[in-house]
Amino acid sequence: MYSALSKLSSSSPLVATRRLAAFSTSASSAAQSPINRITVVGGGQMGSGIAQVAATYKHQVTLVDVNQEALDRGQAYMTKSLQHVAKKKHADDSAAQTRFVDEIMGRVSLSTKPADAVSGADLVVEAVVENLKVKQDLFAQLSKAAPETAILASNTSSLPIGKIAEHLDAGCRRRFVGLHFFNPVAQMKLVEVVRTAEADPAAVDRAVAFVKAIGKAPAVCKDTPGFIVNRLLLPYMMEAIRLLERDVASPQDIDTAMKLGAGYPMGPFELCDYVGLDTIKFIVDGWHRDGDGLKGNPLFAPSKKLDELVEQGRLGVKAGKGFYDY
Repeated sequence: MYSALSKLSSSSPLVATRRLAAFSTSASSAAQSPINRITVVGGGQMGSGIAQVAATYKHQVTLVDVNQEALDRGQAYMTKSLQHVAKKKHADDSAAQTRFVDEIMGRVSLSTKPADAVSGADLVVEAVVENLKVKQDLFAQLSKAAPETAILASNTSSLPIGKIAEHLDAGCRRRFVGLHFFNPVAQMKLVEVVRTAEADPAAVDRAVAFVKAIGKAPAVCKDTPGFIVNRLLLPYMMEAIRLLERDVASPQDIDTAMKLGAGYPMGPFELCDYVGLDTIKFIVDGWHRDGDGLKGNPLFAPSKKLDELVEQGRLGVKAGKGFYDY
């Protein structure tokens, strides 16, 4: 018996089967392993917010942007936000406030080299400009440098997740999900976890587990325009604008009606200004032009009033003026 077993070579079907089983076990283990190392690509307010929250919950985070100035602004944004939290947690202890901020920021690294930054990541989250080609090109680069077990995720609020991943290989597409955080990330509890038709359920489960691990509430949905929140919110805001266009009521009265009559914390025009009128126009125009199942839908038809305000630079809170002046 020993003699027969000793003659098995590395090309033996039995050995090959054992190796395949070992590899499968290893891959399965990696698929279920917790996410500890995060790379966030995009040093803007959203990317910085995601990095801050992940670091707060003891993850090692690398924040990436090709622009060093953007990284410096992101670092300053995180520090200021954490200082605000620290003052609430340790109101009468300045030393404790400093320790709180330093401990969390000590888990955040900055990088201008995306490929290097993702090489050891368990999760890669993209939070760059809402441009399909930009996101596709970015993931074409990142997918080659990230580990084969890393979850790849986009924070897009309006673009199809499947479209962003469509040029990646099958293995990457199985590990690709949407992780749609809401702004400001530190305060907003919800994260939409978006599954494509090709997504491996284990990858979705890992993404959900990560969301819970950073103190957020996941809502899982399939890859559809607007996911859950924006699919419901955009028609609401657009209908409010059309009421204004028809001279039914003023923005102030419409906002008051929805806050006091429907119990909403913000009225639709306050919300429009907070989201950004240019952002709303970009999303609605795109859905009306070629949205899956939404093309030509009158709910998302262009609005003359919205177009005028955007053209005038009245973009909302970020511009100091929108439907209201700030």
